[in-house]
Amino acid sequence: MTDVVIKEFIRQKVEESGAAGVVIGLSGGIDSAVVAVLCASAIEAEKVLTIYMPSVISPTEDARDAEELALKFGMKHKVIGIEPAEDGFRSMLPELKGDKRLLGNCMARCRMAVLYHFAKLGNRLVMGTSNKSELLVGYFTKFGDGGADFCPIGDLYKTEVRQLARKIGVPDKFAQKAPSACLWEGQTDEAELGICYDDLDAVLFGIENGMELDDIARRNMIPEEKVEMVWKLHQNSVHKRKMPLIPKVGVRTIGLDWRE
Repeated sequence: MTDVVIKEFIRQKVEESGAAGVVIGLSGGIDSAVVAVLCASAIEAEKVLTIYMPSVISPTEDARDAEELALKFGMKHKVIGIEPAEDGFRSMLPELKGDKRLLGNCMARCRMAVLYHFAKLGNRLVMGTSNKSELLVGYFTKFGDGGADFCPIGDLYKTEVRQLARKIGVPDKFAQKAPSACLWEGQTDEAELGICYDDLDAVLFGIENGMELDDIARRNMIPEEKVEMVWKLHQNSVHKRKMPLIPKVGVRTIGLDWRE
């Protein structure tokens, strides 16, 4: 049922927007694979453009897997390397050379710029690939991988994305990879977050349902300090889940009481 709801959402938004199709950053990971397959099923597959955007550290198998997925489901596919943009920003902003997190954010924003370039060229919508787990703890780059027109799997926890992947025919090898944004050598999501996705989702589900933190820890047998860490990540990233706030001056204010 979940896939039916999401595909109808995609169809409606493409139609309402008067768009000719969608563009997706296909990384070789499970989240972008699921979004791409859902879009190919929701609208005509040839209206889906997937773009693989490698950097110098991107694994070779990701390029192959992305291309094979696009071919299997009949989607258009491009490869646009972002190394020239990385080099340009390094020369312009020398601080990037010594800080992998700053450089990682820059890489994510370079990819966003590529996606919107092709969206503009082809009158397409950019479909985001962030899941609920990432969104709720702010594990995304603002105006980078968080920059999209719509987010089809944004209400699915990572564990639910894995289940949906099997249902809609995403090859198992995508689920078997260690989740990684590939922003620096050896980077993995779970190591960077300091918690595995199974535990993260259990904590977030408890927070979503109004449970006390100590109750979440006890019921799921997760150390209290891990639960508190997730809670702090969630609280500290509220601003990343909202449009920039505007001070109220007029009768109705965008983002506050202007309903659309």
